[in-house]
Amino acid sequence: LGGHLAISGSMTVGGLIAITTLLARLYGPLTALSSVRVDVMGALVSFERVFEVLDLQPMVKDRANSQILSTSNPRIEFKDVRFTYPKASDISLASLELVAKQESVESGEILKGISFVVEPGSITALVGPSGAGKTTISALLPRLYDVTGGSITVDGIDIRDVTGESLRKSIGVVLQDSHLFHDTISANLRYAKPSATFDEMRTACQAAQIWELIESLPNGLETMVGDRGHRLSGGEKQRLAIARLLLKSPSIVILDEATSNLDSENEALVQAALKEALKGRTSIVIAHRLSTIKEADQILVLNEGLIEQRGRHDELVEAGGLYNELYQRQDLSL
Repeated sequence: LGGHLAISGSMTVGGLIAITTLLARLYGPLTALSSVRVDVMGALVSFERVFEVLDLQPMVKDRANSQILSTSNPRIEFKDVRFTYPKASDISLASLELVAKQESVESGEILKGISFVVEPGSITALVGPSGAGKTTISALLPRLYDVTGGSITVDGIDIRDVTGESLRKSIGVVLQDSHLFHDTISANLRYAKPSATFDEMRTACQAAQIWELIESLPNGLETMVGDRGHRLSGGEKQRLAIARLLLKSPSIVILDEATSNLDSENEALVQAALKEALKGRTSIVIAHRLSTIKEADQILVLNEGLIEQRGRHDELVEAGGLYNELYQRQDLSL
């Protein structure tokens, strides 16, 4: 019709183009308006799920009249600790329970009554095959879960009787794959101590064997590390995580296979950084590379949730058993 009107002279070509353009601009909002109800209903369902997550009660809570943990040289004791991971039905959202499949196999006890003491300022190493319970122990100490039997004490105080905040302020953790935020090096360091000064960050980075690298970067501490620290190598990420731990200066240190994915050169640098990080601190170290724990004050060999052997490196090698088997398998004697 517009074309006929334009040819007959009843309408200009410009008028025709203007009308078709306006109609196109009008069509989009009208189409969007027709789907508003669908969008609103979808948003309401999403909001229900979000608020359901926010309202979900945590399984680990502070007890009434919990005390503040204050310790500079702690003594940690595990007394007949037993633990079973909670069922999915115990921790899932109500909206998911209707569609979740029933667990066909009950998960058994992960820890079956283990007892040991980590003396103040000492290093206790945990070794053993996968699934033995090493990482579970490292999760129970900061109360990511509560024990299902026995107790864990710090300086004689059950960790369930202290506030979670004060307990976790006393603990520093370096994992196998340390998380770095998509931000600057200084922001990642200040995650551990927001009030840290330049001198404090420099001292921590020097102790962690990474200050030379930071100085060589054009932007220094203001260098962006990228999402999860992808702009840094594995060894550089680990050393930066150790610097963050040193900046926090916790009295308890947990290392979960902090050097397992590094080459020999980076491992040597990280080991030097760890030596500084562990100095004078009560430490629990999980390791697959037995070369990294030869100097530990105590080595616990776990197997199927039980402590199968305990002692120092040389004693365990001479005694034979599982530790000697792991040692020979890695051919560390060469």
